[in-house]
Amino acid sequence: MTKFNNFINGEWIPADRYIPNINPSDISDVIGEYASADEVATREAIAAARAAAESWAHSTPQERFNILDFIATEIFARADELGELLSREEGKTLPEGKGEVLRAGQIFKFFAGEALRLSGETGASVRPGVDVEITREPVGVIGMITPWNFPIAIPAWKIAPALAYGNTVIFKPAELVPASAWSLVEIISRSGLPRGVVNLVMGPGRVVGETLVSSEQVDGISFTGSVAIGHRIRATAAARGARVQLEMGGKNPLVVLDDADLDVAVNCALQGAFYSTGQRCTASSRLIVTEGIYEAFVEKLTAATAALKVGDARDATTQIGPVIDEKQLQSNLEYVESAIREGGTLVCGGQRLDLEKRGYYMQPALITDTTPDMRINREEVFGPVASVIRAADYDEALTVANDTEFGLSSGICTTSLKYARDFKRKSQAGMVMVNLPTAGVDYHVPFGGRKGSSYGPREQGAYAREFYTIVKTSYVWAGE
Repeated sequence: MTKFNNFINGEWIPADRYIPNINPSDISDVIGEYASADEVATREAIAAARAAAESWAHSTPQERFNILDFIATEIFARADELGELLSREEGKTLPEGKGEVLRAGQIFKFFAGEALRLSGETGASVRPGVDVEITREPVGVIGMITPWNFPIAIPAWKIAPALAYGNTVIFKPAELVPASAWSLVEIISRSGLPRGVVNLVMGPGRVVGETLVSSEQVDGISFTGSVAIGHRIRATAAARGARVQLEMGGKNPLVVLDDADLDVAVNCALQGAFYSTGQRCTASSRLIVTEGIYEAFVEKLTAATAALKVGDARDATTQIGPVIDEKQLQSNLEYVESAIREGGTLVCGGQRLDLEKRGYYMQPALITDTTPDMRINREEVFGPVASVIRAADYDEALTVANDTEFGLSSGICTTSLKYARDFKRKSQAGMVMVNLPTAGVDYHVPFGGRKGSSYGPREQGAYAREFYTIVKTSYVWAGE
């Protein structure tokens, strides 16, 4: 079995312990064994990033562009290979896997350009003879903790801006999906990047993550993951004065009004709730439907959901791949049972599937007759499970949509410009979709939410500089 090592200070470093990477479509398929870093290795990575920080902060925009452009170009060239690897280890279908890889390449291309576009401001002081300059400088050493559901895109949208703006990186991927992370860093390792600027430490969050978050040598933490862990990271890192950026999930509503195009609404719900096996923080897990279209919508969505082909992620006919692992599968099934106990009606799916290959397969679940106070409508499930809530009219639908501790993404299906405009203004979410699935965003604009979904500056696009740079104001007296 091939062993894959951590990358620290420009070298591939062996570990005392390795963890097998299991294919969720076929649990007999082991992709490889990946190093599990301990506290000592993590501190070595931090020290390497700290030692490289000053030199990299003063690198030229052209040097940063060249490196980021090299990374993007190789990602594009290997999109089929990397997409298949991603599908094999995470369970996305092949089109979704390749699509995610291409997005990672687009992100690196975008931030290659940002390295050249970063500029400051000049202005006149209120005092005679004094000039004012406003410039941006890198934060320093950034610890990055990424989730398993987007194993190359989310690392890309953290690493690329960090490098573009002159920061050094310690990258800890999720233990369930180390292969995509390792492949990305292997490309980075050949880009001409100086030693220590990017370091990969694979391993458990309770060791690697906690060491990063608590270290005084780490200037900022960018985290995507669960609410509970995000809150702990904020408390620890912010207490010592580190910058903190958190993306922690959602309970995203899709409102369907009586005047909606039924086919558009069903497609938005199907794509948003179930594709990528529902394992997206932007998934449409609450479908809020008004009276006049409710019955027709449920009937058509039930038929479409039942027709979804669940199977091996790399099978060309598969529409919905496996759940990531046994623990997540059991959690999904328990949420379905909870909804039924509380009065919901399971109209489609919701059961484990035993297919030819042993994997973590689940038939997408659609649950009707739910109310806003049910557990299924309060907590993030993170699987192919959607609940339907009946609303009397637009006003009630808007109230229900906003009745959540989360505020990442929201959507509305309507042909009314009046309601679309009002929903965009009043929806308490960081991203709003009109006649589009709640899942699916562009790489060149801000990503992030409100309320319990996000904390700190936005990710992606030019707004990423708000986290990865510090503003400096300089005054110069030219004399009389």
